[in-house]
Amino acid sequence: MVPTLPYRIGYGEDAHRLEAGRPLILGGVPVPESPHGAVAHSDGDAVLHAVADALLSGLALGDIGQYFPDTAAEWHGLDSRVIVARALELVRERGYGPVNVALVVTLDRPKLGPLRADIARSVAALLTLPDTEVGVSFKTSEGLAPAHVQVRVTALLARTETAG
Repeated sequence: MVPTLPYRIGYGEDAHRLEAGRPLILGGVPVPESPHGAVAHSDGDAVLHAVADALLSGLALGDIGQYFPDTAAEWHGLDSRVIVARALELVRERGYGPVNVALVVTLDRPKLGPLRADIARSVAALLTLPDTEVGVSFKTSEGLAPAHVQVRVTALLARTETAG
């Protein structure tokens, strides 16, 4: 029998190529000053994709591509909040819930500092966490990948109940 651990750690990562004329959404928050947005099958929210993968990986449940394949027409343009909701549902079905998440966004422009609190609030609301339990950091690629956004997320999951 596999022991039930009180805590699990998950890791998620996502990246998208950026293209002019597309909206950029990060953590469910539109980035109004962005000259470009993500090229993706869904809405391209790299923060929420990485959050969902971190939740799933913490319980060895695979990745979002298994649940929302980019080859399926029904997921075209999908709001990534739906992806996070499904990942959270799968985690909760197994008797766990997120305790906190830390995310790092790598993007050369625009500068995201003014959106830090909005992104933290948005992610926290999706995970039903206090804002203080969502750490948000920003980095640039130092010019190495100016037409790209990348996000890395770690999530701490805690046992909340006996899974049925």
